[in-house]
Amino acid sequence: MHIILGDYNNLEIVKRVSFGLYLDGDEDGEILLPARYVPDGYDIGDIIKVFVYLDNEERLVATTEEPLAKVGDFALLRVAWTNDYGAFLDWGLLKDLFVPFSEQEGKMVKGNSYLVYVTIDRKSYRIYASARLDKFLSRTKPPYETDEEVDIIVWRRTDLGWKVIVNGNHSGLVFANEVFRDLKTGDRLKGYVKRVRTDGKIDIALQRHGVAGDDDSSMRLLSAIEAQRGFLPLNDNSSPDEIYSMLGMSKKAFKRAAGKLYKQRLIIIDDDGLRLAARRPDKQIKIKER
Repeated sequence: MHIILGDYNNLEIVKRVSFGLYLDGDEDGEILLPARYVPDGYDIGDIIKVFVYLDNEERLVATTEEPLAKVGDFALLRVAWTNDYGAFLDWGLLKDLFVPFSEQEGKMVKGNSYLVYVTIDRKSYRIYASARLDKFLSRTKPPYETDEEVDIIVWRRTDLGWKVIVNGNHSGLVFANEVFRDLKTGDRLKGYVKRVRTDGKIDIALQRHGVAGDDDSSMRLLSAIEAQRGFLPLNDNSSPDEIYSMLGMSKKAFKRAAGKLYKQRLIIIDDDGLRLAARRPDKQIKIKER
């Protein structure tokens, strides 16, 4: 067994001491779980799930606390303090996470938050974070299909739109004219692949396009009206922010969805909002496919 540094490990308790428990790290030796992190009900021979990292003296140590990120993760973390060597991020553990100056895109400021990648220096075996994210993203051609749903992390604003990290592996772009809500660095959202360009760049949409997207929006709108007892106070005059707050869709998608439901006589469009059309109690609503 080999300890996974900067990650969770299931380890056997081999010794109890006044200041905690020692866990079997096999070839890495015994690893201390300090008393402050020892939960009730554990004894010698039990297996316990712990996060393993390095203490202030660079020794392996275990904790039952959950960090805000582990090795291999992208995360938005706040700068707790700085010194002449770099910045130290609060990642939810007793020992802060170090970002050397060489791994900062601009000098980090105490109290500000930055999107970083958590990794290990293979020479010193130390965990550190880097804000130079490009070098941790794949250079291979992305394997995604058009309209495939992906997980995205908002990275930074550019002249064209918002740069995002796709499925934790690739860089993508959401064009500014397709952003219908406020985005912030570190936001985690669902996105949809518009296209993978020949140069490997990925265009991402925040909503599914085409017929499938329209059907999704129509069902979501209809469900929202039903959930509000047959009335939703939204119409053409509602702001994009109001619509997104209530439905999670753009105003354009909302108008298409409302129009589709109206044509199918499933809703009534009034001046003050949308109402569910009267129907027989035993009649189930079904969105017609195009």
